[in-house]
Amino acid sequence: MKDRDPKFVEAEFINMTLGDFLDDIAAKYPDNDALVYVSRGLRYSYKEFNEVCRQAAKGFLKMGIKKGDHVAMWATNYAEWVITMFATAKIGAVLVTVNTNYKIFEAEYLLKQSDSNTLLLINGLKDTSYVDIINRLCPELKDSTPGELHSEKLPVLKNVIYLDEGRPDGMFTWNDLMEMGNEVSDEELARVQGSLDIYDVVNMQYTSGTTGFPKGVMLTHHNILNDGFYIGECMKFSHKDRLCIPVPFFHCFGCVLAILACVTHGTTMVPVEVYSPTAVMNAIQVEKCTAVHGVPTMFIFMLEHPDFEKYDLSSLRTGIMAGSPCPIKVMQQVIDRMGMKEIVISYGQTECSPVITMTTTDDPIEKRVATVGKRMPGVEIKIVDPETNEILPNGEKGEICTRGYVVMKGYYNMEEATRQAIDEEGWLHTGDLGIEDEDGYFHIQGRIKDMIIRGGENIYPREIEELFYTNDKVSDVQVVGVPSKELGEEVMAFIILAEGQEATEEEMKQFVRDNMSRHKVPKYIAFVDEFPMTASGKIQKFKLRDMGIELLNLQEDATIETA
Repeated sequence: MKDRDPKFVEAEFINMTLGDFLDDIAAKYPDNDALVYVSRGLRYSYKEFNEVCRQAAKGFLKMGIKKGDHVAMWATNYAEWVITMFATAKIGAVLVTVNTNYKIFEAEYLLKQSDSNTLLLINGLKDTSYVDIINRLCPELKDSTPGELHSEKLPVLKNVIYLDEGRPDGMFTWNDLMEMGNEVSDEELARVQGSLDIYDVVNMQYTSGTTGFPKGVMLTHHNILNDGFYIGECMKFSHKDRLCIPVPFFHCFGCVLAILACVTHGTTMVPVEVYSPTAVMNAIQVEKCTAVHGVPTMFIFMLEHPDFEKYDLSSLRTGIMAGSPCPIKVMQQVIDRMGMKEIVISYGQTECSPVITMTTTDDPIEKRVATVGKRMPGVEIKIVDPETNEILPNGEKGEICTRGYVVMKGYYNMEEATRQAIDEEGWLHTGDLGIEDEDGYFHIQGRIKDMIIRGGENIYPREIEELFYTNDKVSDVQVVGVPSKELGEEVMAFIILAEGQEATEEEMKQFVRDNMSRHKVPKYIAFVDEFPMTASGKIQKFKLRDMGIELLNLQEDATIETA
């Protein structure tokens, strides 16, 4: 690497694929619990978990899935999600993670842009039927033989695999997949697995960016396996730890900070299929979990639950709070009332696998509650002036840039967007503002980009704006984030109606609700006649945000620190 930072920390890397590593860890801790579901009464040892992953891998091979094929997973924290993650890794397929909150507008975009040829899905979540959505997108499915879909809208998609009870028309079931594995030999699986490279893409996650629609972030075996390992190291994970996982698998938080931090240390995974405070506290109590992950709101809901005192959480020692700014008061309560004296914080983004800084269990408490930690081993970070790109000294605020093994391979089929994110010297520009203090700890100070972070969910304004543009009543629209004490930020839409049109706030909210994830529905709508602009005609979103704060009397919320 050029210009190696003198404070760069050398790292030893795991030079294996996910599939090979699972074989190794299963041989090392064959009888240790790997995956436990309290709600299902399901318990796999590492040996059993590896075997079921191998069986699923062989099933995918029989289905005709090859190295480089894209397999989309649209499900909550099912056991089949974790199994598919390693099964696809063993055959060189790419797991495409689908947000469980997606509705038809978002699902069509992702399945089309990702070129997924296989989709695994559950019946649905809350008020959204995934089965209904896929049948609306692919009306040909119900009359198709499983595995032989020919869709006009999604021409690449061939296989749909259903994970719940029953068999919707045109779909395989999970049992079909497992039985198909009997027709493929162990030797064939070994041949395919042995042909893979650690720098092959293994995982693709869709993330909001600064321009255009969500982008497919291509992550390799080397990216996520090593980041997962060092995350676990920061928490002092071992085969004796048990991690409760209520954060969704489709996020890097669930996929890397949880699943891979566990597997790289022989740690037990105790997932919760859909978050609820009581389900999480019950799982911790029953399985004597030593760690639990969550965004701040998840911890707040547990701490404020009327039955909090009824649960025995004394086994807890650590966990990660991340996903959105972590209030110091909440961190302190988690330490004092939940016994998580070694709780840590991490910072990063999907494009960097995702963690680039993290506190450790050994850090002083004041650093663990007030900073996002130091750079991870093997990672370079510099703070630069966003205008000149010059490196700034410690204590000065600038854009956080990172380089090293964590940086993504790029955005899928988006070369220009990749070039905008990663410069010629390999530095990924995060778009986040921060400072590095004299002790090497980082503090996040805000964002250059328009991203809204609501309760740990990244929301990209342009995506909501594009949907509004399909509404005949809307002439123009701008979406911004406004401060919220509870969730960090809320979505606000400023709408200019088309000439002669009338609309209500609720009508506009319902329009988004019908087509997009619930968390993207604007909490606030303002109808305006014009937007504040620069002399060159560029809309000034920061002024719209200020207008929103003034209009909604959110001045007090706006003073909350983001560090």
